[in-house]
Amino acid sequence: MRQLTILVAVIGLLGVAATWSVTGAPSASIPANTTKSGLAIRVEPKNPFTHLEVNNRPNSFQFAIISDRTGGRRPGVFSKAVEKINLLQPEFVVSVGDLIEGYSEDPGAWALEWSEFETKLTRLQMPFFFCPGNHDIANLPMGKEWSRKFGRTYYEFRYQDCLFVVLNTEDETQKDREFFFAPEQRAWLKQMLAANQDVRWTFVFMHKPVWSITKHKLPEHTSASLGWDDVEASLQGRKYTVFSGHNHVYAKSVRKGMDYYILATTGGASKLEGLKAGQFDHFAWVTMKDSEPILANILLDGVEDKNIRVVPDGGK
Repeated sequence: MRQLTILVAVIGLLGVAATWSVTGAPSASIPANTTKSGLAIRVEPKNPFTHLEVNNRPNSFQFAIISDRTGGRRPGVFSKAVEKINLLQPEFVVSVGDLIEGYSEDPGAWALEWSEFETKLTRLQMPFFFCPGNHDIANLPMGKEWSRKFGRTYYEFRYQDCLFVVLNTEDETQKDREFFFAPEQRAWLKQMLAANQDVRWTFVFMHKPVWSITKHKLPEHTSASLGWDDVEASLQGRKYTVFSGHNHVYAKSVRKGMDYYILATTGGASKLEGLKAGQFDHFAWVTMKDSEPILANILLDGVEDKNIRVVPDGGK
């Protein structure tokens, strides 16, 4: 008799659980499921979500790219960009050059300009990777100053099986040529890429969009003689993306099946005529997924902090 009473009680409890499940109330009889990503939620025959493949993978990461700050600097814009980048918290930030106005042989002027820029960088909450632009190393003395302050003008680093390559389009700066990759830089690039064939993606940063320069000041100057052909040839056979600045006008091209970008400005001279004209202040936001990068352009006017509107307690 006692066993029959217990059986009736169990059946009654199961009926209550079934009723709660049907009516949409939580059902404690169904345990929570934990996904590989760590998301824990109860999965029932019908669920108020689409799927549980959260957009978070071990091989995914984000980084930001800032473009020209000078060449007609507009005060306050770069500082605003630093604030916005800090809100979004990428792993790191990479430059495509033109960080100071430069174009002077006065060491005092360089010191002031670099000091002003580096003071702004102290507010950035993540690493910043420098890239030289024509304003930064406009002449031999400025090139020596760059080397004194930062050492290398071209270099590489790896992060999560991706290769990041910063190139110098201003090797041995001369007034009569638009860009130059010295033989030493080309040889270094070829050797370095050969030593990093196992990466899943390569990101290349340079100041000038040298692939778009077709008219030269001297007849003997060509993409081959100035070194670009060797640089691009070294990149073949791998997945890569190229980023540049200099023109202050945004443009994307597809060359040899890969994306090549000319970024707009992050404070440099611009008519700011809008998206269709490619003239706006922004920083590029790159999300590296398992198999490919995804690029978003973050306009500086499109990111605000939590205090965009604050009301008193109990206010509306």
